[in-house]
Amino acid sequence: MNEMDCFKNFKTQCLFRLDENNRMLQKALDNLDEAAIWKQPNTHLNSIGNLIVHLCGNMTQYGIAALNGLPDLRNRDAEFINSGTLKKSDLLQELFDTVQRVKDTITHLPPEKLSKSYTIQGFQMPGLGAILHVVEHYSYHTGQIAFWVKYLKDMDLGFYDGIDLNAKNN
Repeated sequence: MNEMDCFKNFKTQCLFRLDENNRMLQKALDNLDEAAIWKQPNTHLNSIGNLIVHLCGNMTQYGIAALNGLPDLRNRDAEFINSGTLKKSDLLQELFDTVQRVKDTITHLPPEKLSKSYTIQGFQMPGLGAILHVVEHYSYHTGQIAFWVKYLKDMDLGFYDGIDLNAKNN
């Protein structure tokens, strides 16, 4: 496999993981009412609503603005103000729209931007690192949200229903 094929495969897998997180978040949040979205467990934990606002800010900063050479307009502190004013459907729409913009960026990103160095949120990294950060950060918070929904509802979310997760590798 040459370097170009490797980049293509990396990008394809990143797009798949972003879609998987969308699927799991939708499935988890289908089980919550509006009030639960903004419930803050304690002063050291964020509500699901704030995590979604935070995900949009992070994805926009790392996966859209930086990689497309756009101004960084993120106000990170504002992402954690528990306003509770946005409806669950509006939060999800904003998140899914942001993910789509990230996916469009990844899809059309030329190879030279994958290795180009960027300063994002004070950190130096190549474009490849920015994409990896977006995917892992989304997965990290998806896991937190899934845990919180399971805790609130005492239920299995069935993310992998119908799949034998005990199957051995070939």
